[in-house]
Amino acid sequence: MHYLSTRGGVTSIGFADAVTMGLATDGGLLVPAELPQVDAATLRAWSQLSFQELALEVFTPFVGDEIPREDLRALIDRSYAGFSHPEVTPVVEAGGARILELFHGPTAAFKDVALQFLGNLFEYLLARDGGELNIVGATSGDTGSAAIYGVRGKARIRVFILHPKGRVSPIQARQMTTVLDDNVHNIAVEGTFDDAQRIVKTLFSDLPFKRSHHLGAVNSINWARILAQMVYYFYAWGRVSGGDPERAVSFSVPTGNFGDVFAGYLARRMGLPVRRLVIATNRNDILTRFVDSGVYAAESQVHRTLSPAMDIQLASNFERYLYFLHDGDCARVRALFEGLRDEGRIELDAERHARVRADFDARAASDAETLEQIRASYEHDGYICCPHTAVGLHAARGMDDAICLATAHPAKFNEAVEQAIGVSAPLPPSLQGLMEREQRCVELPATVEAVKSEIERTLAATGGGA
Repeated sequence: MHYLSTRGGVTSIGFADAVTMGLATDGGLLVPAELPQVDAATLRAWSQLSFQELALEVFTPFVGDEIPREDLRALIDRSYAGFSHPEVTPVVEAGGARILELFHGPTAAFKDVALQFLGNLFEYLLARDGGELNIVGATSGDTGSAAIYGVRGKARIRVFILHPKGRVSPIQARQMTTVLDDNVHNIAVEGTFDDAQRIVKTLFSDLPFKRSHHLGAVNSINWARILAQMVYYFYAWGRVSGGDPERAVSFSVPTGNFGDVFAGYLARRMGLPVRRLVIATNRNDILTRFVDSGVYAAESQVHRTLSPAMDIQLASNFERYLYFLHDGDCARVRALFEGLRDEGRIELDAERHARVRADFDARAASDAETLEQIRASYEHDGYICCPHTAVGLHAARGMDDAICLATAHPAKFNEAVEQAIGVSAPLPPSLQGLMEREQRCVELPATVEAVKSEIERTLAATGGGA
């Protein structure tokens, strides 16, 4: 399997490079040159597999012969051994809906499914090839802690995570800042998640800095993240359909950076029987407005909501979707993003907009609707959901075939839960005692220069520099 850039600057790189590069050399994102196709017989066979066995089958055509099959199996088994549920990502009937629970990993969020694997994969590739890696990522809440827990204490790896100061939940902040391993570095930037994400993208676009400091990505721009997230779409379908290739299901996906729903889109392109993919957004509804109008344009500010991990205006993986929407026309994708940079908007023609409407539904939920959904789920059978999951459940109302993705444990967002139902969600073992632990974090202005200087200073002091 070879990988290409959405903007045409990289051709024919392999899986290992796709994992460690993050951004392509032209600033575009990496995509597979082709997608494997899954036929009906394969779907039936896959529906009988455990999550770990299924991951091995989904990963194999993308990895090719770069990692021996038994080594890949060992990486997968090690990555999911620490999940608290034997199914890793179980589907439950609760709250009056069908829910795919993705929060049974060590940081109680869906990002663990990808980042536990990615941390082990990085370590494997670096040991094999004798390399060093300095991971730089931005988080709106859950990516940071999942990335940190994925690579903490691992040899040859250091991680720098940027989060918007005061714009993640208290538990989310503590999950990051209380990890004191020598290779973990937290940076709170005085701005929004979009500011943090812009800084990271700028650092990766500075090719001399990227190369000399061995930068790697863990945000959803990392291809291996998307690959790992594809697995639970196949897994959930198998648990609901009984392996019948004629039975399609729909998915409702709380969406901020477009990575999770894009994984579902790719799974459908591979042959997964998916009827509808619902993009569920909060007040920061750029993706909902895009599906409705064919115009992608940010508002003047990012709105703070009860579902902060989705408080995003510009979705990184949207570029990957535009690549497929325009049938692999890299020049067109490049022109569209030049227009976004210069004019602040992307506008599709009628034909492309019709294709978007065929690919996705999109619905937004206000904070009031989010609270009402948390209450409704709790009153139905005592099921407590986080506000992001509530956005997805609200978007799926009236859809009998929908599987709703539960992206985080509700205890990570107890302020919203208490506001909705008057009680707190019980803390899972992984979150107990966090608020009493020692913290370590650096606060910086939201500028590229400040973050670059902090990275250079830290690497010089720890022996991980150029």
